[in-house]
Amino acid sequence: MTSLADQGLSLVKEILRCPDYLQPMREDALRNIFEEMRALNEANQKDVRLISAADSERSDGAPDVHVVLYVRHQLLLRLRRCIMAYLDGRLKVIREFRWAFGPVLTKDLKANMTDGEQKWFIDYSASLGRYMSSIGETGVDLLQHSKPPKSLYVEVRVLEDYGDFETEDGQVVVLAKNSTHFLERSQCEKLIRQGVLEHVVT
Repeated sequence: MTSLADQGLSLVKEILRCPDYLQPMREDALRNIFEEMRALNEANQKDVRLISAADSERSDGAPDVHVVLYVRHQLLLRLRRCIMAYLDGRLKVIREFRWAFGPVLTKDLKANMTDGEQKWFIDYSASLGRYMSSIGETGVDLLQHSKPPKSLYVEVRVLEDYGDFETEDGQVVVLAKNSTHFLERSQCEKLIRQGVLEHVVT
């Protein structure tokens, strides 16, 4: 039972160790834990039936069975909490993907997501889009205003070649690696979050 509890705890530690990175789903570990949980639950049900069917002569030995039942039940609850924390932690990372990278994910980001998680991302993205479009007459893009600006324009350094970037007023800026530009914060905030640009703090 100890090793089984350790397996559940290792899932939680994995999420805590890498809160911003989505590792591959530990399907084998989850499958093993589910099978062990099923076996523990069946053993508990069997013992409960034995206690219920026991006569007064067997009741003297019942306290030992009650202790075993209690320990198994507590282990089942602990494993369930570990699994829920693991799955919830993964969804939090995936939710941050939506805020950081927008509604379309690259193959690299999708690589460690299960089919169910990809569907959850699509549903969450659609819900967020509906909510943003429902605010006011024209809607509000919450992704562009995640932090209050200190100034309207910011100096940025290009971290990777991006090519032509057209601003809202029609001006075309060539974003070449290691070049610096003075751009309106609202127009370059998404590229900063994506790692294309870096805000130069002076």
